[in-house]
Amino acid sequence: MAYDAELADRIRDVLQGEPDLTEKRMFGGLAFLVRGHLAVSASGRGGLLLRVDPALTDSLVAAPHVRRFEMRGREMDGWLHVDDEVVRTDEQLARWVGHGLDYVRTLPTG
Repeated sequence: MAYDAELADRIRDVLQGEPDLTEKRMFGGLAFLVRGHLAVSASGRGGLLLRVDPALTDSLVAAPHVRRFEMRGREMDGWLHVDDEVVRTDEQLARWVGHGLDYVRTLPTG
């Protein structure tokens, strides 16, 4: 499945003006990197792939339609898959993208 180009455009709108922003195709989607770190991606599985503070993983996956991202059969703390159902409005999308931005801003330049 290809990533949702409309969702990618909406993510771009949320990230407009973010310093050191780059885009890169990865994990079957379109990733948005800040200072070299993946913050959010329009996932090739639909919805978002989101990088967050690993310490917040349990509280964030308590929300409906949010789960740990699975890679090679392993669920990973700090990486979430957020379904389309919870990013339908601009406010919802901005909230989730904000989680990714908050975390990658704490990381050293990559």
